[in-house]
Amino acid sequence: MASLNPTVSSIPAEVVFKALGHPARVLMVRELFEGERCVCDLVETAGLGWSTISRHLSVLREAGVVADEKRGQQVFYRLALPCVGRFIACLDDPAKFPEFNTTTCSCD
Repeated sequence: MASLNPTVSSIPAEVVFKALGHPARVLMVRELFEGERCVCDLVETAGLGWSTISRHLSVLREAGVVADEKRGQQVFYRLALPCVGRFIACLDDPAKFPEFNTTTCSCD
């Protein structure tokens, strides 16, 4: 059964940014941007222990960034806010997102 997440419109930006305040959580979002992963995959990718990964995933889930679904003995995670993954991908390689690269200021 998938866990409930707040609606996108009810998640304050500061809550999301605070949840992204740890490098391991950003790494997990990068992985989940590629597609859903089981906890075991995230443990392997991050090189951290199960309990540490679980705590980080809990922070991301409470902020509404990820959603989980239990399937048998495994729990799978996916991005509940794909825009967060896209934002991080844009920060990683802005050239891949030309729609966000402007050289003019519209302040005039």
